[in-house]
Amino acid sequence: MKKSMIAGLVAAGLAITISGCASYTGQTNAPDDPNRTQRGALIGAAIGVAAGLLTGDDAVERRQHALVGAGIGALAGGSVGAYQDRQEAELRRQMAGTGVDVVRKGDNITLNMPGNVTFDFDSATVKPQFQPVLDNVASTLTQYNQTVIEVAGHTDSVGSDSYNQALSQRRANAVAGYLGSHGVMQQRVMTVGAGESRPIASNDTESGRAQNRRVEITLVPVEQGS
Repeated sequence: MKKSMIAGLVAAGLAITISGCASYTGQTNAPDDPNRTQRGALIGAAIGVAAGLLTGDDAVERRQHALVGAGIGALAGGSVGAYQDRQEAELRRQMAGTGVDVVRKGDNITLNMPGNVTFDFDSATVKPQFQPVLDNVASTLTQYNQTVIEVAGHTDSVGSDSYNQALSQRRANAVAGYLGSHGVMQQRVMTVGAGESRPIASNDTESGRAQNRRVEITLVPVEQGS
């Protein structure tokens, strides 16, 4: 499962964790906020490690063992890459034109779902118009069932930490729940609310904040010997 690579990404991400939160609550950052410069300086480091797993290597390994115990077969050797190649191609076909980005890092695949596409403002209810997209995601994940699924909610840096942390978790839970109600085995799914700790763009602009408000679904293959 290339544990060292995943652990390195997680460790790097934690090292650049930035305080603040996301999805608007009516609060704004003051122009003279001393943290604004720090956030801007750190954002370059954040890009490149923001997408992907947040739950960590141990959590994924435990979930893999549980899936093997539940009868999900593990992938062996060179079959891992080929399996993910097929799944990636299907997801790219299904997500074309939907606003959802498909990102491949090694053998892991991440779907980046912008918040403005997935949810209304300050809501954790999946938009009705986005449900057909999640239907297609669920269908593909059911077909390619030899993966662990992490659903992570992310926010921008506007609003209180506690509120936005909770909102990011609710949004992750909503997406995971929708997938589960459409045939995805719940034992495969982990959820995490990242709040504003994993920005992929600067929170000093509206376009950057919009990119940071997102849900990511990361797919990790179940490998033999994991």
